[in-house]
Amino acid sequence: MSVKNWFEDRQKLGGLIGAFFDRATTKGYLPIDKEANERVDIGTNKGLRTRCDNCGDMPYVRPSRENESICEGCGYHLPMTSTERIEPSIDRETRVPLDEDMTARDILNFSDEDSYQSRITTPQENTGSTDAVQTGIGRLDGINIALGVTDLQSMGGSMGSVVGEKITRLIECATYKSLPLVIVCAPGGARMQEGTSSLMQMAKISPASQKHQVQKKLLYIPVLTYPTTGGATASSGMLGDVIIAEPNAYIAFAGKRVIEQTLRQKIPDGFQVAESLFDHGLLDLIVPRNLLKGVPREISELYTASPRSRKG
Repeated sequence: MSVKNWFEDRQKLGGLIGAFFDRATTKGYLPIDKEANERVDIGTNKGLRTRCDNCGDMPYVRPSRENESICEGCGYHLPMTSTERIEPSIDRETRVPLDEDMTARDILNFSDEDSYQSRITTPQENTGSTDAVQTGIGRLDGINIALGVTDLQSMGGSMGSVVGEKITRLIECATYKSLPLVIVCAPGGARMQEGTSSLMQMAKISPASQKHQVQKKLLYIPVLTYPTTGGATASSGMLGDVIIAEPNAYIAFAGKRVIEQTLRQKIPDGFQVAESLFDHGLLDLIVPRNLLKGVPREISELYTASPRSRKG
């Protein structure tokens, strides 16, 4: 594919995916104003506004956050950090974080345009998280759960050794305490700076999930957000008992362009959007963000009362 065709293809998608990933990498993430505790959009007036990548509207940051970062103009779900997702998901003052001091090491001394160590520390300063996932236990509408939330704005949500280890430990903690498990998934492709150890994380997460769900008969609910790709899709994103997605979420293992080049045929537009995947049976529910909190509780209550959850 020529450079010209690449740009045309990107424009057809409305720039959504490209803009999303551009803002999630070295220079484009949305840093946190620690004093105001809100996202500061680069290039705007003192971070008072952010931009909707779907309709182009520029809503104010604070009202947008109060509306679960949903654009009032078109209903598009704007990006959120893991911290912003956790706050409305867990009952106030009930969350107990797990492994929050775990950080990645540059075992390969990897360096391209910048060193891996620099790529690790810069998102840490701006997101307040040590890596691309935050895990913990808490109460959701009065029910104890184990919750993991991946963060697109920390190295694009890529799955390195820390992400894989924290998710695995979260699953094991949920299994040991007999808790339902909820993981909010964002992009999770292999982190190339860690080489083969990054690829091994999928093989580590899957057996832990199998023990949680099959052997212990405990509930696991993944929530797929825009976008969920790569290793997150191949492991934690598709192993759930009930798979939930946000509206218009882009969900894929490989991108549309890669598939077309591999198969040498055109792929329909929108075939990797949540609504299309729901129509083809890959998803169980599509739930708007502002209604999401109560859904895992209701599913957990139904699951607990079902014959499958009874041991014996």
